[in-house]
Amino acid sequence: MAETRIEPYLDQVDVKEPRAEQTRVFRRNQVFELLLAAAILVWWLFHTNPKWIFPPGW
Repeated sequence: MAETRIEPYLDQVDVKEPRAEQTRVFRRNQVFELLLAAAILVWWLFHTNPKWIFPPGW
């Protein structure tokens, strides 16, 4: 069984600030990764054979 104990308030507050910083950095990195993925997708769409994307009669 897991030990459940209540942490003192000051310990809880001390943990929240670094965790908030980690979350902010994580979200920033996610945005950069999504922008990079979008840029790669756009580059691929413009540099591939258009007939592969839009077949005749589409």
